[in-house]
Amino acid sequence: MSGEAFWLAAILAATLVGLAKGGLPVVGMLAVPVLALVISPVAAAGLLLPVYVASDMIGLYAYRRAFDRRVLAILAPAAVLGIGLGWLTAAAVPERLVTGIVGAIGVAFALSLILRLRPEGQGRRATLGPGLFWGAMTGYTSFVSHAGAPPYQVYVLPLKLEKTVFAGTTTVLFTFVNAVKLVPYWALGQLSPANLQIAAVLALPAILAVLAGVRLVKVLPADLFFRLVTWALLAVSLKHLWSAVTG
Repeated sequence: MSGEAFWLAAILAATLVGLAKGGLPVVGMLAVPVLALVISPVAAAGLLLPVYVASDMIGLYAYRRAFDRRVLAILAPAAVLGIGLGWLTAAAVPERLVTGIVGAIGVAFALSLILRLRPEGQGRRATLGPGLFWGAMTGYTSFVSHAGAPPYQVYVLPLKLEKTVFAGTTTVLFTFVNAVKLVPYWALGQLSPANLQIAAVLALPAILAVLAGVRLVKVLPADLFFRLVTWALLAVSLKHLWSAVTG
């Protein structure tokens, strides 16, 4: 893993990771596809996990007082189950299938928001049953390809959290998810000393991007923020569907 093309893709991917941890969650899903332009998707996922973890620490500090405890209490245990399922089935389930499912869910939900098929008004209350399902889906898809954002968004966007609470809840949950993922990724040989050395270099642009993301969340109007999240969800989900069909 060397050369100008690799480092350009890697720095861009690390920047996307940092922006996600700064409160713009869906853009982080572009990181693995970007890095997979120059190395295999499996290698890209393994290389970027330590970058996610390093960025998580900055994002966690930035949003340490802005998160929804009930949402986290529902989603976090379910995500652990999803990660465990991903570990158990890592060799049996084609990544292409998971990619297609993630893309289909994201496209359907983003279009429902864009076309206003969901009613306006007060946000829903975080409920246990749907939370356990979408939390497990979040953990599973995050384990497979760091693509936990679409199922997470399906559950959380209808709650209509205030934008800083939304960003903070996202950051806290995925900090937890990524920490749990370290164990199976290590067991599967994805955290080699060479990967960790490269990840240490990529941590710098990622951390700078976290700070930029936090700033953007603060200055963007709430309506614009959630429109950007929704359109980014649609774009990334379409990319997943395309990859599943053509891959």
